[in-house]
Amino acid sequence: MTSVGTSIGTSIGKLRDWLSLVRFSHTIFALPFALAGAFMAAQGMPSWRSMGLIVLCAVAARTAAMAFNRWADRVVDAANPRTRTRELPAGRLAAPVVLAATVLAAVLFVTCAWLLNPLAGWLAGPVLVVLLGYSYMKRISAAAHFVLGLALAIAPGGAWIAVRGELGPGFEAVVWLAAGVLCWVTGFDLIYACQDADFDKQSGLHSVPAKLGVQRALWMSRALHALAVACFVGTGLSAGFVWTWWLALTLAAGLLVWEHSIVKHDDLSRVNAAFFTANGWVSVVLCAGVWLHYSGWV
Repeated sequence: MTSVGTSIGTSIGKLRDWLSLVRFSHTIFALPFALAGAFMAAQGMPSWRSMGLIVLCAVAARTAAMAFNRWADRVVDAANPRTRTRELPAGRLAAPVVLAATVLAAVLFVTCAWLLNPLAGWLAGPVLVVLLGYSYMKRISAAAHFVLGLALAIAPGGAWIAVRGELGPGFEAVVWLAAGVLCWVTGFDLIYACQDADFDKQSGLHSVPAKLGVQRALWMSRALHALAVACFVGTGLSAGFVWTWWLALTLAAGLLVWEHSIVKHDDLSRVNAAFFTANGWVSVVLCAGVWLHYSGWV
């Protein structure tokens, strides 16, 4: 019984390590916007087949991107005091296994995209280039934050194409939504990157906080979040959303204000609350606003 219990405990520990490695909980940032794009494309609920494949695409893409990021950054993470206890630097997971998981997740993403329709299948390759290419951007340019924003901004447009198989009328509203996601994600990534400003500067890595300083990075984040709200206003106007969207947007804007109120250039102790709690709710609230518009309940 002891050996069985030990084996179960080890398996649970490995599963926990894998979920932590790919930050499975962070799927909450992109998946709600993918669902929102699907609702907009179908003018309601798409078929269960489409919804299932869209969810699989989102999870597989996220898994491939995060596993590859951890694999690519394993040496950098080992040198950074904040990240040296992560799964790869700590030796809890092996680098070849993580790379193999990246390949498997990427194959699953491409396969599901082709099962949706030909256009989604052809676009899956370029999407993977963006998702995986982000991992090396900090070695090249401080624009890495915007590449991450682009990676998540693909979600609503990708889901629209998954449902319709083309762009077509109404796609401009999804472009507004994607632009808002890009600004929103870039803004909160700037906040998160402030934790590593000194390390990035010493290590020759490129980030806005390392280049311009934490205080200026936070002001840039505020400006981007204001622009994100403006883009979401454009989404609502373009799509003709009813009051549920405007209520959701008001709540989301309030969350962003709260996020910036708890993070100061001289006190980054609440960055994780700002990063995950506030932004996780932003995506859920906005997705709910879209869904309620099409639900027929209001």
